[in-house]
Amino acid sequence: MTDSTACPITGLKKILYSTDGSLHSEKALKEAVNMAKTCGTKLYVITVVDVNPEYATMAPNVIERAEKEAGELLEEVRKCAAKEGIDVELIMHEGDEPWKFIVEEAKEKNVDMIVMGSHGRTGLARLLMGSVTEKVIGHAPCKVLVVPA
Repeated sequence: MTDSTACPITGLKKILYSTDGSLHSEKALKEAVNMAKTCGTKLYVITVVDVNPEYATMAPNVIERAEKEAGELLEEVRKCAAKEGIDVELIMHEGDEPWKFIVEEAKEKNVDMIVMGSHGRTGLARLLMGSVTEKVIGHAPCKVLVVPA
């Protein structure tokens, strides 16, 4: 499917899947891969190493480990998608407000849908959905598919 051809089933051309490696993200991956495979849509995968700038200066080794783990996570997603014949573009950012990076990438890549889990790794889990997911929904320039647990 070309960049200008929308899926006849969903109308989607580009999907951005957001992951933090949580169980909720894994369930969302299955949905994103299924949609991309069914329709031949472009799949972008983003993860954000959630880093407070002050913390980064005090514990650089922890940040390096988190970056390495994020890279490994992205590579696992690439392998999962490749098994289904899907080529993905991997994106990693580092910052203290992951939702902003997700929304910005959605704008830059002109995606039609963001796919993400309902909760992430945050210790301050919200009643119905994670705070990152909630903020993405509120600021996204496109549809957002939230995959429940």
